[in-house]
Amino acid sequence: MSLATRARSIRSAAERRFPVLSEVASRLVGGSLLDAATRLAAQAFLAAVPLLFALAAFAPHGVREQLQESLRAMFGLDGASDAQLQRVLDASAADSLRETTGAVGALVALISATSFSRAMARVCERAWGLPKAGTRIAAWRWMVWLLALCLVVLFQAPIRDGFGLGLWLGVPTYFVVGVAVWLWTQHLLLANRVRWLPLLPGALLAAAATSALALTARLYMPAALNRALDEYGSLGLVLTMLSWLIGVCAALTFAVTIGAVLAQEPPLGRYFAAQEREGPPAAGGAPR
Repeated sequence: MSLATRARSIRSAAERRFPVLSEVASRLVGGSLLDAATRLAAQAFLAAVPLLFALAAFAPHGVREQLQESLRAMFGLDGASDAQLQRVLDASAADSLRETTGAVGALVALISATSFSRAMARVCERAWGLPKAGTRIAAWRWMVWLLALCLVVLFQAPIRDGFGLGLWLGVPTYFVVGVAVWLWTQHLLLANRVRWLPLLPGALLAAAATSALALTARLYMPAALNRALDEYGSLGLVLTMLSWLIGVCAALTFAVTIGAVLAQEPPLGRYFAAQEREGPPAAGGAPR
């Protein structure tokens, strides 16, 4: 038996015994996941991040301070990068932004930022092999998800600090909040077409990935941001942040996709299918 024939035989046997591993490998090898992650990161940087600062400009002083503390907690900012953040969020900058854009401009920013919601929804739909939801069904969900995401970012500092009790509580709290956020995100953006329980593997993987990235960001990002500012100015800051967003969005895309595969293939697939037969039908249809 030739080496190629033996390799094909081993692969076929592995696919029969471990179909979930075969399906995960086939999806990860394809280039579409990386493309989707890059598009998601681009939409986050071009739409969602400006929206966050636009909303902060109209918020009270205490909310701006809370956002500043949360961004410090997320990236461990200090030195030049922290000074840049203070200039963006100080009172004079907020007044200037309000005068320049006005309430109509903030509303336009919110509507434009739904491109990020649409990209996230498409990641979830591709993971589950579902068609796009109708605009009338999904439009309000895009808005709600964006505003909820802004709230999650706003409260990052107290969550990561364990509400004042330290990292021993902050780390597990961050993970639990992440599971809840990504479980709800999938259910909302999929327009209730998949039950809650099959979405749990993807939520667990996404929370684990974002928790790991949150811990490493505090170690890597402060030095990287300050070095980029020193060498390239604001352009360096932009490139560093975009690179970090690509990493986060790639982790989320892979987590949601792998979670969908785990929920659809044995052994979890059989368990979820049995649970579905025992319960009432889900609104909008069930996963394939």
